[in-house]
Amino acid sequence: MPLPTITDFLAEPIAKRALLACLMIGFSNGFVSAFVVLRKSALKIGTISHSLLPGLAVAVLIAGLSQWSALIGAIFAALIVGLGSIFLSRTSRLDQDTAMGVLYTTAFAAGLLILKNLDVRQKLDEWLFGSIIGMADSDLWIAFGISAIAVITLTALQRPLLIYLFEPNIAASLGVPVRLLNYATFAVTILVLVSSLQAVGCILSVGLMVAPAATIYLLTNNARTLFWGGGILGAVGSVIAFFLSYPLGWSVSATIIVVLGTFFLLAYIFSPKYGLFSKRRGVA
Repeated sequence: MPLPTITDFLAEPIAKRALLACLMIGFSNGFVSAFVVLRKSALKIGTISHSLLPGLAVAVLIAGLSQWSALIGAIFAALIVGLGSIFLSRTSRLDQDTAMGVLYTTAFAAGLLILKNLDVRQKLDEWLFGSIIGMADSDLWIAFGISAIAVITLTALQRPLLIYLFEPNIAASLGVPVRLLNYATFAVTILVLVSSLQAVGCILSVGLMVAPAATIYLLTNNARTLFWGGGILGAVGSVIAFFLSYPLGWSVSATIIVVLGTFFLLAYIFSPKYGLFSKRRGVA
């Protein structure tokens, strides 16, 4: 039986929700990805994205597998690993990477032990790898609320944030609350990461959180452009992936990451100033 045309598919409420989710989640993740790239914390975000799994496991064990229990469990696990690693590094001899490594592996191992005794494999696959087509209206409202909070917060804090990212000592001397800013921005990043959980899952979410600004970073030296450019690229790439995935029969979640990865590869090769060809011309 042939698939309905893309026009017929877009007439369905499920398709409209998925397209809107691509737009919102793509923009918010792309916007926040500027902070991740400038802070050079992509590996930390990757660790935190994988730490969402034990949070889901604990939530299922305590309250059963539902939309809200999974969301709360994921946020709790991410905050424990993310903000907990910052706290441990501030209050001990350990650096944040070491503290995060201990917290992440311990939490992940505990989550595996819990999941071994739970029969929810099919639903958990959606949280691990994403199911943007299956998003409900409540999922969209959660994504919209978190996206709005993230963009407004990072826009309001952009000036002190940029000073802190490039010159932390100067930021402290100017009276910028560096420690509070560190916790706040990390918390916002975690919330955005969790908001994309239903769309792209724990495993692929790091790609959506890093690739947009990493691509823009190869095209410009303007730090402020990274935020809005990353947001626009994340939204455009996600929408393109939505329209590509349907006729090809691909997973929307995986297609989003493939499209954004392709944009990054093109920027790496053809960027006028920092591309592979421009470097070769400079050497010649």
